[in-house]
Amino acid sequence: MSAKTENRNNLSQFFNEEYGSLRNYVQSRIRDTSERDAEDIVQDVALRMFSRSDDAIPITNIGGYVYSAIRNRIIDIMRGKKEQNLPSENIDEQWQEFAEFFYGDADNAYSPEMEAELKTAVENLKPSYRDIIIAIDFEGYTYKQISERTGIPAGTLMSHRHRAMSELSKKLENIKALNYGA
Repeated sequence: MSAKTENRNNLSQFFNEEYGSLRNYVQSRIRDTSERDAEDIVQDVALRMFSRSDDAIPITNIGGYVYSAIRNRIIDIMRGKKEQNLPSENIDEQWQEFAEFFYGDADNAYSPEMEAELKTAVENLKPSYRDIIIAIDFEGYTYKQISERTGIPAGTLMSHRHRAMSELSKKLENIKALNYGA
């Protein structure tokens, strides 16, 4: 049996048997979604999977593959909703405000190079830390909103942001000391 036919049969069987569980999983990850939205997400992921290239390699762990794809789709949707509302012309101003959090208002403490270092440091954070920094500091979500959408307790989100800020602060102090002898 070809890899495509085997993948298609395995995916079809998995979606038939687990459709309700997949829909419940989506609803548990995005609490404010309606049942129809959860079905749309599951069906969108299924469509993408069934539309995969003919030369795709066989999927060995169907359940893990499907749940990962759904989780990634939820993340894409959550990021996409808020990002569309952000005016792109304010992003530089937001980076400056965020950088001033670390460097203060001193004229000699902040530079375009340090802003670039800050952006790199944020990008290199582990995903849960990076996501909370972006959601709170750039997209304007509150801890309560994120908690309601993800099911993660607000205290855990605050803890992740605190750890992320601490990690960023340490990284940037080291970079500042190396580059500017401070």
